[in-house]
Amino acid sequence: MNQFEFVLLLVGMVFLFSIVRHKLGIPVRSMRQMRGAPEDTEETRRLRSEVGELKERIKVLERIAVEKEDTLTRQIEELRDR
Repeated sequence: MNQFEFVLLLVGMVFLFSIVRHKLGIPVRSMRQMRGAPEDTEETRRLRSEVGELKERIKVLERIAVEKEDTLTRQIEELRDR
């Protein structure tokens, strides 16, 4: 058995074992699970709060932009009807 066949055999075995693991319902351990979830620091909580506020502002701006577009469309249609 040469080196190429050996590598090909290893890749095939990993593939087969992953299929078997999936069929048996064995979960895959990710690096985060192995390390444990990091604790949220004060800065992380502050940044999450800030992102939430910014998302709300974006929603308001999108609503305003759509309302202005609808108003402009209505005004153009009224001018055409004259």
